[in-house]
Amino acid sequence: MAVPTDAPARAKGRPRNAATDHAILEATRSALAELGWGGLTMGHVAQRAGVAKTTLYRRWPSKNELVVDAVAVLFDDLEMTDLGSLRADIEAVVQRFAALLSRPETQAAMLALFAEGTRDPLLRQRIRESIVDPQKRLVHQGRANAQARGELPRDIDEAAARQEVDIIFDTIAGAVEHRILVSGEPACEQWISRFTTLLLAPLAALSTGHP
Repeated sequence: MAVPTDAPARAKGRPRNAATDHAILEATRSALAELGWGGLTMGHVAQRAGVAKTTLYRRWPSKNELVVDAVAVLFDDLEMTDLGSLRADIEAVVQRFAALLSRPETQAAMLALFAEGTRDPLLRQRIRESIVDPQKRLVHQGRANAQARGELPRDIDEAAARQEVDIIFDTIAGAVEHRILVSGEPACEQWISRFTTLLLAPLAALSTGHP
């Protein structure tokens, strides 16, 4: 996973404590869900996490960086597992993604970030670099698995392959996020199955060489 070039540098000296980082990020999501973006302050987070504000600022110099990292870490456990078929792989990762988005803390954090990002270009860039782009690894892995099984053709044009990854990612992420965060509807097993069928139709055309 690529590390954003503008990511906050780790403090020199003693190694960072993973438990402290976890407490801070968890406190950030909790405070964000309760107070919203405008009400959230670094002081609130430090108090909830039980750390000094200096400890917090050594790790994250600004609220933008802190909130983005607090959300990004939620997606670290998403994996594209090889289950033997492209359909099974897609359904499994969509199910896990939908379950993550259904959590109240994830919903509050994502909606706050998206809303604030529309007003802050630098925050939008950080969201893309730290949250959106790293998750494209799931599409890369899913395509690689399907190509190894012969379900999809091997890449010939690298630029076209990158564009295809972007489109597939946007389609999956956009549909699931709209379903849960905008419409407020659950991504049930039936919906995921139907969505996967619709997604697979153009991908199947690629494998046969037909438009």
